[in-house]
Amino acid sequence: MMTNNITKHSWFRWVIFLIGLEIVAISINLFYAPINVAAGGSTGISILVDAVWGIDRPITVFVVNMLMLILAAIFLGMKTTKNIALGSLVLPLLMKITPSFRATNDDLLAVIYGGALMGLGVSLLYRVNASSGGTTIPPMILKKYFYINPAISLLAVDMIVIFMNIFVDGWNAFLMAAFSQVVTAITMNYCETGFDKKYQVRIMSNDKLEDIKESLLETYKGLTVYNVVGGHSDNEKQQLLIVIDSNEYGGLLRSIHEIDPDAFMITSNVAKVHGGRWGI
Repeated sequence: MMTNNITKHSWFRWVIFLIGLEIVAISINLFYAPINVAAGGSTGISILVDAVWGIDRPITVFVVNMLMLILAAIFLGMKTTKNIALGSLVLPLLMKITPSFRATNDDLLAVIYGGALMGLGVSLLYRVNASSGGTTIPPMILKKYFYINPAISLLAVDMIVIFMNIFVDGWNAFLMAAFSQVVTAITMNYCETGFDKKYQVRIMSNDKLEDIKESLLETYKGLTVYNVVGGHSDNEKQQLLIVIDSNEYGGLLRSIHEIDPDAFMITSNVAKVHGGRWGI
């Protein structure tokens, strides 16, 4: 798994870091910038500045990121500043060397692909505890000094940038940028949990629980036993809890029903499973 590779190989962390930043650069250069849609952040500011004054986007991103790093050094300390400095410096460089052209003639497709790529790139950066800097810094300052939820303040900052689309390229650009934020949020949510979803299965049996337990231990390494009390009978019983990958669910049901067709099971979706065979 990617998490295990990141843990075992520091070089793999840097590969993911660069890939994440490059995906962000591609989303800007191929999808957002060619249609003058600013979807937030320092990259969005650079698109607006380019549309109004014709200043090269990487230059604007670099200047904004440097100003944000100065704020971080003053208000957040050098440790935090060092953690976000590299991304702040590398992103404008990648934007400069990445080709910039209109990948699609359909504006709606452009914001969908741009939003999805932005969400994917940022999620990869989060996975290796990295950041592209920029406008993510003011929310960190507000959280430290005023205890404001950074997700809310970051959305507020992005919405200010998105709102500026109205004055640069009209209402259509504003609506496109707002829609792209939704696409980015959905993509990030799916990247964070969608590829890591598991099934948590609780199993109870009146007569065959020990047989089910022995069967499961032959196939699965992780199994938890709970002491429970029946609500109707008031009798003490045991309940088995197991977490499995989604592709193992059918085989689990079949094996349990072969032992006890009347076994009672409750299944729920879980994500972010750590430890054991799934790593950190």
